[in-house]
Amino acid sequence: MNFIDLKSQYQHLKADIDARIHAVLDHGQYIMGPEVAELEAQLAAYVGVKHAIGVSDGTTALQIALMAIGIQPGDEVITTPFTFIATGEMIALLGAKPVFVDIDPATYNLDPNLIEAAITPKTRAIMPVSLYGQCADFDTINAIAAKHNLAVIEDGAQSFGATYKGRKSGALSTIGSTSFFPSKPLGCYGDGGALFTDDDELAKTIRQIRSHGQDRRYHHPIIGLNGRLDTLQAAVLLAKLPSFADEVAARERIGARYSELLKDVARVPALAEGCNSVYAQYTIEIDGREAVQAALKEQGVPTAVHYPVPLNLQPAFAHLNQPVGSFPHAEAAARRVMSLPMHPFLDEATQDQVVAAVKQALA
Repeated sequence: MNFIDLKSQYQHLKADIDARIHAVLDHGQYIMGPEVAELEAQLAAYVGVKHAIGVSDGTTALQIALMAIGIQPGDEVITTPFTFIATGEMIALLGAKPVFVDIDPATYNLDPNLIEAAITPKTRAIMPVSLYGQCADFDTINAIAAKHNLAVIEDGAQSFGATYKGRKSGALSTIGSTSFFPSKPLGCYGDGGALFTDDDELAKTIRQIRSHGQDRRYHHPIIGLNGRLDTLQAAVLLAKLPSFADEVAARERIGARYSELLKDVARVPALAEGCNSVYAQYTIEIDGREAVQAALKEQGVPTAVHYPVPLNLQPAFAHLNQPVGSFPHAEAAARRVMSLPMHPFLDEATQDQVVAAVKQALA
């Protein structure tokens, strides 16, 4: 049994993917070839923003976004401790301080009610994570940010394709960011990512940063980095985009079926009002996780934990002096969450096998 089944997806789209890849091999423009601009136009139209900028990966996307809004050493950026390391890592890499705020235990996303208490004169931005495929509460977050003149960057690495009150992830903040890592809802065949904004000046800055800070060849008004999206990865994404809406619908259907079948034995994902989820992970909460995972492994059912150690307890952030107990909801989730096999090609028979194994392990 596959935790994520990329092989079935490839077989389903093989002709289109192969044709797109071979077109790049034929024209030979492997860096910033025409497929990159074509993809950016399609991504912008899909998300509903003026600008989509392809970048090398989701982590670099966050770094570029922070650089584009002018984050400097000593600045503070409010974010969640319950996320992949990249979220806090990119803040720290720029010399800024990640200021963690606990999560809403229902959605696992940043709790907006705790944000204002964390704002100081050094705060420059808020970076919510749309975890597991569901967008954070952006109306509330944006209102707080506007009141305090802060930028908002969505870390939407797991939520591309999700909808929040009729708007797409990526179109909900000053800058939206996503990842096209192979296992993401829309994944390429290597690393890839994108940034989204309606702000013309920010888009211009992002494009410059992505290519060593240059506005034209060998002219560098600002300091940037090498953050370009490979043409081959853009080609793969172009082949996948036409069927992406169908895959999102399948993810929603499979996620809802999991929840219906498991709601009596485990805590299943809670969807906030006006939100859907693309279930980048289908994650439940259970007691005795290690024993349950071992039992499922014996039954041939793979599982994963996203994420077992919140950022405040990572050695890299020990200097922030936020020990166990600092963020009780994030820490409780880290002890109890477990992700099950989830992908658009998961058939009901396999899903029933997963559910039966979970129920047996929890009995």
